[in-house]
Amino acid sequence: MMFANFEKAVGGTAEKLSNNKVLIAIRDGFLITTPLIIIASIFLLLQQFPIPGYGDFIAQFFGKGWEAHMDAVVDSTFSVLALLGVIGIGYSYARQLEADAIAGAVVALVCFLIITPKTHPDFMNGDNAFAGFALKNFGASGMFIAMITAIISVRLFVMIARKGWVIKMPDGVPPAVAQSFAALIPSLFPMGLFFLVYIGFTFTPFKFAHNFIYTTLQTPLVGIGKSVFLEPITQFLSTFFWFFGINGPAVTNTVFGPIGTVLTLENLEAFKAHTELPNIFTNAFSNFFTNFGGGGSTLSLVFLMVFIAKSQRMKKLGKLAIVPGIFGINEMIIFGLPVVLNPVIAIPFIVTPVFNTIISTIATIVGIIPKTTGVGLPWTTPFFFSGWLSTGSLIAGFWQILLIFLDCLIYYPFFKALDKQYLKDELEPVAVVSDELDEISLDDLSLDDL
Repeated sequence: MMFANFEKAVGGTAEKLSNNKVLIAIRDGFLITTPLIIIASIFLLLQQFPIPGYGDFIAQFFGKGWEAHMDAVVDSTFSVLALLGVIGIGYSYARQLEADAIAGAVVALVCFLIITPKTHPDFMNGDNAFAGFALKNFGASGMFIAMITAIISVRLFVMIARKGWVIKMPDGVPPAVAQSFAALIPSLFPMGLFFLVYIGFTFTPFKFAHNFIYTTLQTPLVGIGKSVFLEPITQFLSTFFWFFGINGPAVTNTVFGPIGTVLTLENLEAFKAHTELPNIFTNAFSNFFTNFGGGGSTLSLVFLMVFIAKSQRMKKLGKLAIVPGIFGINEMIIFGLPVVLNPVIAIPFIVTPVFNTIISTIATIVGIIPKTTGVGLPWTTPFFFSGWLSTGSLIAGFWQILLIFLDCLIYYPFFKALDKQYLKDELEPVAVVSDELDEISLDDLSLDDL
C-alpha cells in the first residue's frame, strides 16, 4: 500500500512537470533548433577535425585560411541560438495555447529585439558606439531572457486575442489579410509592454534587461549547473522516473535542459576561440559519459544478456535489443525485460548512471579525458565515436569502453539472479509435464473402457 501511494505521488509530480505548457514550450522550442545544430556541428568538425595534420592536408586543396569559410554556417547557428530559441519557443507556446503559432513566433522575436542592446560598446568611434546587434546577445548570454521574453509576450498576445480585442475584416477579404489585421491589436500590447521594459531599464545601473537577467538569474543558475552535485542528481532523478515507467529525460530536461544548453554554448564559444573550455557538465557529457544504451546505462546489461544469459527469454531479448541499444534506444529492455517496477534490477539501473557520472567527472578533473567541446552530436551516436568526436580525443572513446565494462560488473550479480529466475520459470513446466508422464502406466489401459 505504501509503495503504491509512493508510486502515485511520483507519477503525479512527473506528470505535472511533463504536461506543463511553459516547460513543454521551452523544451520543444529548443528541439526545433536540433537539426540546425547537428548540421552546424558537422561543419565545425570538418573545420577542426581531431586528427593531427588534418588542417594542413585540407589546405593543400583549398588554400590557407580555408577554415574561416566554415564560420559562415557555424556562426549562423551557434552564435544566434538565443534568437532561434525565442522563435521556436514563441511558436511552440502559441501552439500549446491553441493560438496562431506563426504570429506567436513573430511577436516573441520582435519583443526580444526591442529589449536587446543595439550598440557595440566594444567598438567606439569617439564617444559613439558602433550601431548594430552584437552576436553575444544572441548566443549563450541571451538564452534565459529569450525564454522569458517568448513566454510573456506570447501569453499576453493570446490573452488579448481571446478577449476579442481584434480588428475583424469583411467576409470577402482573403484569410491571410484578415489574420494579419486580427493580430494587430494583440501584437500591440506585448510590443508596448517590452518597450516600457526597455525604457525602464535605461534608468537603472543595468541599462538593459539582458544585463539584469544575465546577472541576477542566468549566472546563478549556470553556477548551480557547474556544481559537481547537479549532474549526479539529474541522472538519479532521470533513472528513478524510468523505474516507474515514466520517461525520465522528458521530465528532467524540462527543468535542467536550458542550463545544460548554456553550459554547452559556453564551451563551444571557448572552443572556437581556442581558449580553455570552462565547463564539464555539458549536454554532450550528459549524453555520452553517463548512460550507454539509454536510461540506466543498460547497454552493458544487453551485452550480458547476449553473451552470458542461460535463459532463452533474456538471450533472445538481448539479441533483439543490442542494435537499438548501441544507438541509445532501450525501451525494449525497460518494458520488455522489464525494468519497470522490477526490484531485482532496480539497484544497478539507478546506481550505474550515477557511478558513470561521478568517475567521469573525476577523470575530467584530473585530466584523463578532456572536456567536451560543445559540438552538437545526435544523442544516438554510438559509443567510442561519440566520446572521440565530442572531445576530440581518442582516449575519451576508450574511456567509454572502460565504463561499459565496469557497468557490466555492476549489473552482473543482479543479472545472474534475474537470469536464474527466468531459467527456472522456463524449465519448471517441462519438469511438471515429465512427472505427469512418468505417472502414466500402460497397465492401467483397458479395452473394456472403449
